[in-house]
Amino acid sequence: MSDDITGLEAELRSNGISVETLSRGDPVELTYLTAFPGERVHHAEMGRALNTFIDLAEDDRWDPVRVEATVVRSDDDVQGTWYAEPEWFEGLSEYRLSETDFSQRVLDTLEERGDASHEAADPSGGAA
Repeated sequence: MSDDITGLEAELRSNGISVETLSRGDPVELTYLTAFPGERVHHAEMGRALNTFIDLAEDDRWDPVRVEATVVRSDDDVQGTWYAEPEWFEGLSEYRLSETDFSQRVLDTLEERGDASHEAADPSGGAA
């Protein structure tokens, strides 16, 4: 099983995801260090992580389970969290979900953790 975890970590890293911790099970728990440490989670970086799982599932090298991701700027600084359900991966591979629908479902799970004092001063959350 440790070879399996190493393989998944290697796949994520090859797609530019800086894996901090990875626990393979049900769910897969992934914590990664973002290359974009701003206020908001970088959607393209999320996409690279998700594409790793999608590609592995399409190649029959991973059976979809829930993926729970935590995005960090540093050890104690969580930028946000998101997740993807196994049926979303299956729906995508079986053409019951479009890539846009899959992406929207994951984006709908995104919880960003901005600076609370900044959000109180700016109700828009600092969105541009």
